[in-house]
Amino acid sequence: MNAVRDLTVGDLLWHWSDRMPDKVALVTSDSRYTFGQLQQRVEYVSGALQRLGIGPGDRVAVWLNNRPEWIELQFALARLGAVLVTVNTSLRVHELEYLLQQCQAVALVYMRGTSALDFRYEVDRLGPLPGLRWRLYVDPDPPPGTRAYHQLESGPVDLPKVDLDDVINMQYTSGTTGFPKGVRLSSRNIVNNGYWLGQGLGYTPEDRLCLCVPLFHCFGCVIGVLGAYTHGASLHLVPAFEPLAVMEMVQRDRCTALYGVPTMFLAQLEHPEFERFDFTSLRTGVMAGSLCPEPLMVQVIERMNLKEMTIAYGLTESSPAITQTRRGDPLELVTQTVGKVLPELEVIIRDPASGEEMPAGQAGELCVRGYNVMQGYHNDPQATARAVDEHGWLATGDQASLDAQGYVRILGRIKDIIIRGGENISPKEVEDFLRTHPAVLDVAVYSIPSHKYGEEVAAALRLRPGQQVSAEDLRHFCQEELAHFKIPTSYRYLDEFPLTASGKVQKFVLRERHLATPPRDLHQT
Repeated sequence: MNAVRDLTVGDLLWHWSDRMPDKVALVTSDSRYTFGQLQQRVEYVSGALQRLGIGPGDRVAVWLNNRPEWIELQFALARLGAVLVTVNTSLRVHELEYLLQQCQAVALVYMRGTSALDFRYEVDRLGPLPGLRWRLYVDPDPPPGTRAYHQLESGPVDLPKVDLDDVINMQYTSGTTGFPKGVRLSSRNIVNNGYWLGQGLGYTPEDRLCLCVPLFHCFGCVIGVLGAYTHGASLHLVPAFEPLAVMEMVQRDRCTALYGVPTMFLAQLEHPEFERFDFTSLRTGVMAGSLCPEPLMVQVIERMNLKEMTIAYGLTESSPAITQTRRGDPLELVTQTVGKVLPELEVIIRDPASGEEMPAGQAGELCVRGYNVMQGYHNDPQATARAVDEHGWLATGDQASLDAQGYVRILGRIKDIIIRGGENISPKEVEDFLRTHPAVLDVAVYSIPSHKYGEEVAAALRLRPGQQVSAEDLRHFCQEELAHFKIPTSYRYLDEFPLTASGKVQKFVLRERHLATPPRDLHQT
């Protein structure tokens, strides 16, 4: 069966249910759906949502981990022309409230919670949201004021016309200024990006992808779901990353592909039960989020049989992937580059000051143009104009070089983003929150290296005169309102910050001092 592209997300599932209805499409630890069965389930959900009153352009926030309902909603909402707004499963109430208000959500679909977070508790703490008409609960015993997702009545679906360039997906990404921005993505953006990544992996309907990266990220719902489904491959969902659960799924279902950030692969390789699992069915996959150290890649290839592992690079604004290494590339290229630009995309390296294109091998800001560039930020035309110029070039904010063979090397980030285990964190968002503590006068948040996560969040603070606050107290203060991955793991207390001539905090100096000197007193860690 030939792979497909240039379809709407809503039509993609119907393509396969018409051609191979009995082919396995979706597997969890306790359920199994063929393409035909999944199509019937999506048809029912589409009818139920339309019966509620959800239609074209409506934003529906989905706060779920990797479970069949997420997949159902991805296709059902797209068929209705509605917009699936992804919600990170680590968000706390003030982050959730911001997202629901900023995207003007008409509905929130959520579950009981995870082992780390009670979603019901967070939803109960939400302030007034007049535009939020429905709260749909997917687990048993729905809380007061919600509707039971699995008890919604369905009906015939009156399908609206949905075009390839209509926005059907919105994902919030941390920028360098202010709170996260809603990235508006279309079927042309994400279906075609999934298609080309799947082509790079050599997918066929015989492939079985163990998907343990979260569906709320592009890595999960685009590279994962659409990368597989544009090629008729099956998805094998792990609810949330846990090394043992992933290895059990790979062995049980004889998975051929596996995704993750480097720390996920490291966690499996270091698991005490690793040796009892059979990885001989694996052949390919995608590693993203940060570069993979060569010793780790050697182990992934040799001990996990992932001889055709690829590295992908991109950002949410580019749907997400821009580059990918080739299957069979030498180890040096897989560990020191992020591969070549995907087909049908253009990449240039620009001098960030002058805008001039840099020659091969010279560093500058990586910019991309093509079908994958977002439709803009939701309700933020100024930020959109800063990110995408009048010629369609998206500025990534990443410093990179492009060699004569077309391989891209990422050298650093022009934007002041911290990437912790694949999660993008805006320092300003953390700084703004820490400044609400009564003892804190000013704060500067920066990254420090982490063996496990690539980067960790650190904070330098200036306290108000006569005030003291311990690092432990600050952690507790953050835990009530910030997702766990955003919370600084290290705090330094300073009388003044190192500044540039124009008065900007020199975060690279803070980082260097942090790494060079131990904590100064008991208030620091």
